[in-house]
Amino acid sequence: MSVAILGAGAFGTALACALGQDASGRVTLWTRDMDHARDMARLRENTRRLPGIPLPDGVQVTHDLASIDAQTLLLAMPMQAMRGFLQDHDTFLKDRVLVACSKGIDLDLLLGPVGVIAQTLPDARAALLTGPSFAHDIARGLPTALTLACGDAGLGKALQLELSTHALRLYRNTDVTGAELGGALKNVIAIAAGMVIGAEMGESARAALMARGYAEMQRLALSLGAQPDTLAGLSGLGDLILTCGSDKSRNFRYGFALGSGAEFDTTTTVEGAATARAVARLAQSRGMDMPITRMVAAMIEGYLTVTEARDALLARPLIEE
Repeated sequence: MSVAILGAGAFGTALACALGQDASGRVTLWTRDMDHARDMARLRENTRRLPGIPLPDGVQVTHDLASIDAQTLLLAMPMQAMRGFLQDHDTFLKDRVLVACSKGIDLDLLLGPVGVIAQTLPDARAALLTGPSFAHDIARGLPTALTLACGDAGLGKALQLELSTHALRLYRNTDVTGAELGGALKNVIAIAAGMVIGAEMGESARAALMARGYAEMQRLALSLGAQPDTLAGLSGLGDLILTCGSDKSRNFRYGFALGSGAEFDTTTTVEGAATARAVARLAQSRGMDMPITRMVAAMIEGYLTVTEARDALLARPLIEE
């Protein structure tokens, strides 16, 4: 195995830790920050994003993109930064296999990560790694199952074998659209779940919101060609359950801060915030009713308070489930 992870945030570092445990392989972890790369190489730890977890011997750290010769590249960068990175490094990326590890919808293109790759680098061979996972769990070698979605079944099978470990179990899927949307849309619902708990609306309200949020996820995803089984799997329902039920989720914590009025670390990437705005636009363009997503987007943009959003949702007409 010879793979490189581009992006040394918490998730990228966790993937390097998981894959670097394989003594037969070589894993490169890249960061654009020279000082960050030097610190990680010296300390054998990412003290900025994943403190307390040592980098395995099988991981080498670099800030020099040109030095990377791996054919399989895992793009572990924020969704809204991906298109710019692809455009800036198209020559380097040519003829390599690109595995997107982002969850979200591009604000301008209104596409998921593999869609952005296809739009920006039409000849690229691409896949998506997504599903219920927290960086600390993966990095510590705790059992984790993810979805590997790839339209090319043969490439998907090869990547599944290359990237699976004893603790990181990958299930392959050819429904890239469903996997993209499951991973993106659940972040929006996780923000809403955090708002509910932050505003002390109760566990019953959170359960109801998760169920109705899942219905919204299905409506949009199925209208865009996703398969129902995908949304019911790891990249949809599995990820929804994880992120709506734990304060380890940045999206949940962000929603909690909105709901409670608490401060939130603005340097932390919250993929669901941009995704909520993108999905609200996408739903409107398709004439689709996604009230939870619309309320989350309005709250993020400052148009609604928590109380106003709650009252608006509770005042909607009574319908059949």
